[in-house]
Amino acid sequence: MIVVKTPREQDLMRKAGHVVALVFEALEGNIHAGMSTLDVANIAEKVIRDNGAYPTFLGYYDYPGAVCVSVNDELVHGIPSKHRILREGDIVSVDVGATLNGYIGDACRTYLVGIVPENARRLVRITEECFWEGVKHARPGARLGDISHAIQVHAEKNGYSVPREYTGHGVGSKLHEDPYIPNYGEEGTGPVLKEGMTLAIEPMIAEGRPECRTMKDNWTARMKDGKLSSHYENSILITKDGYEVLTMLKEDHHG
Repeated sequence: MIVVKTPREQDLMRKAGHVVALVFEALEGNIHAGMSTLDVANIAEKVIRDNGAYPTFLGYYDYPGAVCVSVNDELVHGIPSKHRILREGDIVSVDVGATLNGYIGDACRTYLVGIVPENARRLVRITEECFWEGVKHARPGARLGDISHAIQVHAEKNGYSVPREYTGHGVGSKLHEDPYIPNYGEEGTGPVLKEGMTLAIEPMIAEGRPECRTMKDNWTARMKDGKLSSHYENSILITKDGYEVLTMLKEDHHG
């Protein structure tokens, strides 16, 4: 069942989303070669806790990290480690959940470490564009498949593939609520969007083939072919006439 949020719940979602946005502000320009993925996670966790929130992912199905930090061919769920050192030219996605007053903000950004090859920069850029292409269709009366389809079309027309195993999702008082939101699909299919729905839209795009494998840690998902992947996510609220991004600070929040 898709939970439609009350105005009070929407406001709580905004506050949780704001904490996530503050994490990205703290990370922007501060991720550099020589730091570990645990260093990245520690910056994020400090911002979350300093703002009275709790890192949602910590302990979620026994996940051991405060946030997920995934490098290069790691698609999602990379566990922060003091032994995983970032190098010049890496791309690193930081997936952040913050729980505040019982409600959750969930978003991800992929960062460039130093001077990054053009193919990697392009992948990161197109992945973000996929999000914005998708949410053009986020409004009451549209169907969820319209968002999924737009993401898939933009990824594939730019020569990328869309992994099938991982999807976006509803978000609210639980991290994963209905509906599942694939990054591929048919227009005009799926649930009808309604004002008050809160959704985590998260394109995950691969440079090579779409197949992933899960590593021995039972969490980290890597691309089977070892090629790069990128991840961009925001939590959004369906509004009366469009959408509002809940996990950004300055950029355009409204569609």
